Amino acid sequence: MRSGSSERTTRETVVRATITLNISGNREIATGQVMLDHLLDQFAFHAGCAVEVTARSLDSIAHHVVEDVALTLGCALSKALDDRCGIARFGSATIAMDDALARAAVDLGGRPYARTDFGLTAQRVEDLDTVMLPHFFRSFASSAGLTVHIDVLHGFDPHHCIEASFKAFAQACCMAWSPGLAMSGALPSTKGLL
Repeated sequence: MRSGSSERTTRETVVRATITLNISGNREIATGQVMLDHLLDQFAFHAGCAVEVTARSLDSIAHHVVEDVALTLGCALSKALDDRCGIARFGSATIAMDDALARAAVDLGGRPYARTDFGLTAQRVEDLDTVMLPHFFRSFASSAGLTVHIDVLHGFDPHHCIEASFKAFAQACCMAWSPGLAMSGALPSTKGLL
């Protein structure tokens, strides 16, 4: 079973995260932010993994919670991937959700990079500032060691656009961390090093 845990304690937050890959089940998420909890729950469910995240703000600044949750969960994922041998490495998905159509592509090859285009005009969805979405994915990619590209191709309801994006990201991750068909435990790189 591939699982990883991480903790992050700063003067701003206390965050703990555990992720177990390829096992549907436990999704216990409590960040103190309703929309972030909802999105992480969607990620866990659609990626087919168990996720536990707890976050406590020490300064009541939402920005710090979103950033530190992303960093901590990304670090837990990196630990779960271990040496990354035998994984497919690449994954992509396009998800439709009512008016929204979102696409995500990931590379779990160890190179941190995130490019997102949500096409949102709303500044806030529920209790989440939309400016935090690109920041979440940059922070997650940085600590997980992954490349992610996310595009909302169509949509007018910002909640649907964001949720479809997280679902597409989840499906792409699930594909990427699943066993590679031709890899049989090998490192998924022609260089011999990730």
